[in-house]
Amino acid sequence: MRPAAAAALATAAPLPDKAADDGAPCEGSDFSALSRRITDSGLMKRRPGYYVARIGGVAALYIGAWTAFAMLGHTWWQLAIGGVLGVLFSQIALVAHDIAHRQVFRLRRPSEAAGRIAGNLCVGMSYGWWQDKHTRHHANPNHEELDPDVSPDILVWSQGQARNARGVARWIGGRQAYWFFPLLTLEGMNLHVAGVRALFRPAYKQRTLEAVLLGVHIAAYITALLLILTPLQALAFVAVHQAVFGVYMGCTFAPNHKGMPTLTGKDRPDFLRRQVLTSRNVRGGRLTDIALGGLNYQIEHHLFPSMPTPHLRRAQPIVKAYCAELGIAYAESGLISSYAQALRHLHDVGAPLRAGTTT
Repeated sequence: MRPAAAAALATAAPLPDKAADDGAPCEGSDFSALSRRITDSGLMKRRPGYYVARIGGVAALYIGAWTAFAMLGHTWWQLAIGGVLGVLFSQIALVAHDIAHRQVFRLRRPSEAAGRIAGNLCVGMSYGWWQDKHTRHHANPNHEELDPDVSPDILVWSQGQARNARGVARWIGGRQAYWFFPLLTLEGMNLHVAGVRALFRPAYKQRTLEAVLLGVHIAAYITALLLILTPLQALAFVAVHQAVFGVYMGCTFAPNHKGMPTLTGKDRPDFLRRQVLTSRNVRGGRLTDIALGGLNYQIEHHLFPSMPTPHLRRAQPIVKAYCAELGIAYAESGLISSYAQALRHLHDVGAPLRAGTTT
């Protein structure tokens, strides 16, 4: 943890009870002044033309890839198509992310409909499950008890979690930095399985619709593979496709918060500091913006989740200057450096497991 960020987190005042319940910023807070600057700059206005072009382009590539798959027949060159589809599944998931944040549509119903088409039908990932998980992450980023993205599962994210680790997490935790990228090859399949498992939760919203869309995706995917490929080729295709999908998704989200300060218990700074101090931006040009779907501006995205992706780059200097005015640490690094920081963090938090100092 960086000293400046740690000190700011330690001294930040907690939110009033209502904000603590819903994660919303308070009127008259430090965030409200920044919000006025952003709104006055016109950066919260929608960009329908951008999203028509982006969604249309990704959809055309997606259809083109499956068309090439059908035309190639049973050849080992299909593994290249599997890699391309892994990238395209990730790009569609990034579009679904923007849709879920109401960046594309203002109203809830069209957002949910488009999100389920993109997530459930095109990618095979439950939109409802992911939206619930991601909403909780945004409300409490890097909070060990409240953010599902840093809950100990296979990996541990703090030394406290390492000391209490059991099962697989305890077994690999001491060397988890070395396991991180190999494990990402399984993340794509994990996203599919987690979405299906979520359908069996009590009171799951739109269970039937989501189940039907997921079922259509799975049935169409398996049928296409069995009709076009030999059984061995089909297995290899799934392995390449899902590995690329998992690694791409993991590499998109890993730089955002991993290695940044984590919170526990009643540690809960105000909205502005909670979002800024636990997030990291990734420097880069337009290619980085496209590859990471705009999530390289993670600080701006967490502060203004409904801001259209193309406006995040323009919002950055405003947010960065405001944080400098208030003396709030603003983290940004290059892409490779961000991965290095995340891996160093994973290695450091595994120290209790390497030393055998668990409870």
